[in-house]
Amino acid sequence: MTGMARETPAGDLRLANLTKRFGVFTAVDDLSLTIGQGSFFALLGASGCGKTTTLRMIAGLEEPTSGQVLLGDRDIARLRPYKRPVNTVFQSYALFPHLNIFENVAFGLRRRGIRSVDDEVLRMLSLVQLDDYGNRRPAQLSGGQQQRVALARALINRPQVLLLDEPLGALDLKLRRQMQIELKRIQTEVGITFVHVTHDQEEAMTMADTVAVMNAGRIEQLGAPADIYEFPAAAFVANFLGQSNLLAAEAAGTGGGEVAVTAHGARFSVPAGRSRVDRGPVHLGVRPEKLNLVGSADQVPAGHQHVTGVVTDASYVGVSTQYLLRTGWGTELSVFTANSGAAAQVPVGSEAVAYWDPRHAFLLPRDVDDADRTSPVLDEPVGASS
Repeated sequence: MTGMARETPAGDLRLANLTKRFGVFTAVDDLSLTIGQGSFFALLGASGCGKTTTLRMIAGLEEPTSGQVLLGDRDIARLRPYKRPVNTVFQSYALFPHLNIFENVAFGLRRRGIRSVDDEVLRMLSLVQLDDYGNRRPAQLSGGQQQRVALARALINRPQVLLLDEPLGALDLKLRRQMQIELKRIQTEVGITFVHVTHDQEEAMTMADTVAVMNAGRIEQLGAPADIYEFPAAAFVANFLGQSNLLAAEAAGTGGGEVAVTAHGARFSVPAGRSRVDRGPVHLGVRPEKLNLVGSADQVPAGHQHVTGVVTDASYVGVSTQYLLRTGWGTELSVFTANSGAAAQVPVGSEAVAYWDPRHAFLLPRDVDDADRTSPVLDEPVGASS
């Protein structure tokens, strides 16, 4: 299958000032980005954020209000869908129930008048690990197998870009995780550009080389999954891609490579390289898995920072135990601790201290006039140690 990548014309997919309005509602708002040839790219966001509309404009199923969709140097924004070197795989599979699997996969080639299809169809069935399923009908296959057929049917047309619109949404959790691995394997093997729309953060992080987090028709942050997770650009991103505890605080400027932060009398600090802003209203963010629970402040290691509270909930989820720690101000902090056997479970109702290494924290701008969109949020710390 390595021949597919060579036969496909090279070129990045570029969206330039792409806008789509439906009446007074702006679904996609002046969107510009470049998706590298041969990459696995994910558009991640909640329902209504504009990700599916963006995908449909790339596919030619929606016409942009303004802007360009470019493959290499060619603007395809006004081309009919069938004239674009683009194919789409939908969540619904859209297989032909009256055709067997072989003929479903062969459909695109036969429609173009290609008579000798056997070798290519068999190669595609092998790619998606369905070598012996050619004579079966779609109804005889599982959901995951049907999704593989839909993928093979799209790939056999040798598109320059393959669009995936929530392709795993109808599958159960275990099968969805298996298909995440399979999709990444297939993308690596065929070497063409995959653009994957999803609301599932795990899907995006598992498969994509690059993730764009969308909100209200715009991209909030673009980058490698690990980079976005470890250092989000805004509170929305911090809580859409995983969970974050955000402490509403004030930053007092940079000194000695650190930003000084205060919240109701308690002092904290964040490395300047982990800070999106160094003065004014801020969110001090800490991921739940970066926190540790101990019985008292005396057990907090030197150089770490902490808050004190009461454990209100403990949920055992196998690999970790997820705690809620209620502070003296009534807000709750999420703490995920690995079930490694190294520490005892912390009883509900007991007082505890959550601490973290400031190198694992991050500082984000906070709009004091904006209603908080994040959950959970720790508004006020109980204490800190330096």
